[in-house]
Amino acid sequence: MGIIIKGTGSYVPEKILTNKDLEAMVDTNDEWITTRTGIKERHIASAEQATSDLAYQAALKALAAANITAEDLDVIIIATVTPDKFFPNTACFLQQKLGAKNAFCFDIEAACSGLLYSLEVANSLLSANKKYKNALVIGAEKLSCITNWEDRNTCVLFGDGAGAVVLGKDDNFDYNSVVATDLHADGTYTDLLQIPAGGSRTPQTAETLAQGMQYTHMQGREVFKLAVGGMVGASKKVLEDANLEASQLKKFIPHQANLRIIEAVAQRLDVDDDLVYKNVFRYGNTSASSIGLCLDELNSAGELKRGDYVLLTAFGSGLTWGAVLLKW
Repeated sequence: MGIIIKGTGSYVPEKILTNKDLEAMVDTNDEWITTRTGIKERHIASAEQATSDLAYQAALKALAAANITAEDLDVIIIATVTPDKFFPNTACFLQQKLGAKNAFCFDIEAACSGLLYSLEVANSLLSANKKYKNALVIGAEKLSCITNWEDRNTCVLFGDGAGAVVLGKDDNFDYNSVVATDLHADGTYTDLLQIPAGGSRTPQTAETLAQGMQYTHMQGREVFKLAVGGMVGASKKVLEDANLEASQLKKFIPHQANLRIIEAVAQRLDVDDDLVYKNVFRYGNTSASSIGLCLDELNSAGELKRGDYVLLTAFGSGLTWGAVLLKW
C-alpha cells in the first residue's frame, strides 16, 4: 500500500491588486517592483474573508480531485501565519465548514515553509497509524491583514491564497509520494522576519499599534542570502538521498517569494529553466500557500503524471527552510 497524493486544490480571492494600483498608494512604480521582485499583481481577500474561508475553497477542489468526501478525512492540517483567531485553531474552523466530523485538526506555523512541514507530519501520521487513511494538508494565508500598506518595501510583496493537498493510502500503489525530506530551523535569526508585537512577549498596546508593530517587518538583504543558501542545501540533500539528478525532475517548485531568489536557487542547483515553475508574477509571496498554488496549477493542467518527480523547497520566518521530493 502506498501513501500518495490523491488530489490538489487551490483558491485565490477575486480582487487583484496590480503594481499600477500600488503606485497610487505608496511611493513606488511598476518598473521598480517588477525589476526587484518579478511581481506584477497579487490577489487580496475581502474584509469578510478569513483564512479558513480561503482554505475551504481550496479544500473543496482537492477533495473533489481526490474523489473522497470530507467524512473520509482522518486529519486536517493547516499551515498559516494568519489564523482566523489565536484559538481555536483554523483547521477546526475548516472542519466545521467541510463537515469533516471524523478528522482531528491542528495548525502548523512555520511561515513560508509551512506546507513542507505539514506534508512531512501528515505522511508520518499516515505511516505510523494503520487506522488513518486520508490527510488534508493546506497552506492558507491572508497576508493582506498583516501587511503595512504604507511601507513600500514590504507591501509590494504579499498576497492572499490557499493551496491544498490530499495525501492518502491507496492499495493500487507500492510507493510513497513523499520520497525524501530535509527540514531545518535556526532560531538565532528570529529578528530578520517577524511581527514584533501581538504575542505574549510583547502584547498589543496602543503604543505598539501606533508604531505599526502589528505588521510584517523584514530585513530583506539578510533574508535573501540565507534563503538561497538554505534552499539550495536542502534541495541537494533530498536529491542525494533519493539518488536522483536534477535533470530527472519533472518540475522544480521553489517558494514564490521573489523572482531573483527563485532564479538564484535554480542556477546554483543547475536546474534547467524550463523545469522551474514560476507564478510569482501573478500572486506575489503567499507564504505557506505558495507551493500549494503551484502544485495545483500544474496538476490541474495535466502536467504531472504518476511517477513524475517534483522537488519542492521553501524558506521562511523562524528561520525555517527545507525541501521535499515528491513522486507523483
